[in-house]
Amino acid sequence: MTHRIAVIGGDGIGPEVVAQALTVVRAAGVAIDTTDFDLGGARYLRDGTVLPAETLDELRGFDAILLGAVGTPEVPPGVIERGLLLEMRFALDQYVNLRPFVWPLPGTDAGTDAGRGSAARAVDMVVVRENTEGSYAGEGGFLRRGTPHEIATQGSVNTRMGVERCIRFAFELARSRPRRHVTLVHKTNVLTFAGDLWQRAFDAVAAEHPDVGTAYNHVDAACIHFVQDPGRFDVVVTDNLFGDILTDLGGAVSGGIGFAASGNLNPARTGPSMFEPVHGSAPDIAGTGTANPTAAILSAAMMLDFLGEADAASRIRAACEKVAASTDASAPGLSTAEVGARVADLV
Repeated sequence: MTHRIAVIGGDGIGPEVVAQALTVVRAAGVAIDTTDFDLGGARYLRDGTVLPAETLDELRGFDAILLGAVGTPEVPPGVIERGLLLEMRFALDQYVNLRPFVWPLPGTDAGTDAGRGSAARAVDMVVVRENTEGSYAGEGGFLRRGTPHEIATQGSVNTRMGVERCIRFAFELARSRPRRHVTLVHKTNVLTFAGDLWQRAFDAVAAEHPDVGTAYNHVDAACIHFVQDPGRFDVVVTDNLFGDILTDLGGAVSGGIGFAASGNLNPARTGPSMFEPVHGSAPDIAGTGTANPTAAILSAAMMLDFLGEADAASRIRAACEKVAASTDASAPGLSTAEVGARVADLV
């Protein structure tokens, strides 16, 4: 089977790391037919284009989307984020943002690297972040803008359907993992409406999954545990805003964002899912060949898992682990292409 993949290299280091990811996928023996899309900050600066309706319609016909990174300092905040990334998530119903964190990588001693030492903790968790509602839904506005009495509101939109389908995904995922545990993260003591909806939906789904253990953390407590004892977590489910913050913290405590992969999933498969490393476009190192492509490669492995290519995905992850065990993939002197070549040789 040949999988049709839409490729959005984007800005900065995005095209560089995506190129290595595609090299590794092909080295793993997976047949892919790729189509490149020129989208991102550079395209916007060139002609004002963010995401044309006809391009979005074309993307619907692909099996998956592989994205590098988008954004440039010259583009005002929110233009690309809302007009491209969020628009694709909403329009393609990519309602789960899935971010796995494993550190040290199996078979490595990376957890004892200088700077971590005895404070390192084993991490093997996955965060399920609701991806189409919450504070990012776009509800809100201004009153008396530009006056001394200006008012800005930004609401958090939570529907029972949206919350429950995300929670159900988390419980089904937990059933496939050895520990079978789900932690709900929210702020129910202050956000008494949204939090109440999340808690009631969580409790209802938990009652249908008696074989899965459960816990609840306020988001501030979860941040402490992510740093001091991340090993306590298995599957974490949370809303859009809290998930955005927690997953960046998860990357920081599991080897750095150079290893952090993600998938924006449409589990119903009514549209393509999108896979991307969580790091930004890093324009300061673009073109230097020093970006770590591991996160992009692992994101491609997540894509293959979703497309039914589990064997190839497993081999790619194992190859990344071996490379990480033998070298520091972020060290000066080891180029982006060299990391990709070493992983490709091992798959």
